[in-house]
Amino acid sequence: MNIYVGRLNDAITSFHLELLFGHFGEVERVNMIRDRETGGSRHFGFVEMKDPMAAQEAISKLVGARLEGAQLLVKPARDRN
Repeated sequence: MNIYVGRLNDAITSFHLELLFGHFGEVERVNMIRDRETGGSRHFGFVEMKDPMAAQEAISKLVGARLEGAQLLVKPARDRN
């Protein structure tokens, strides 16, 4: 399941997200979105988890959680179609 994670600050890395979501289950991939021109963070990313139940638990527990001073926005990612 693909999870949208928003409101990230510049201190948060993909490693932070992998560790955080890893408490709930296996993380397959973390994709932090970067600005094409500047290379800087766009302050959101995606976490892919193998088990949909673990992903749902992570979403419900991490909505509004604080990480490196940022209050996270966590929800299922929309399909690109």
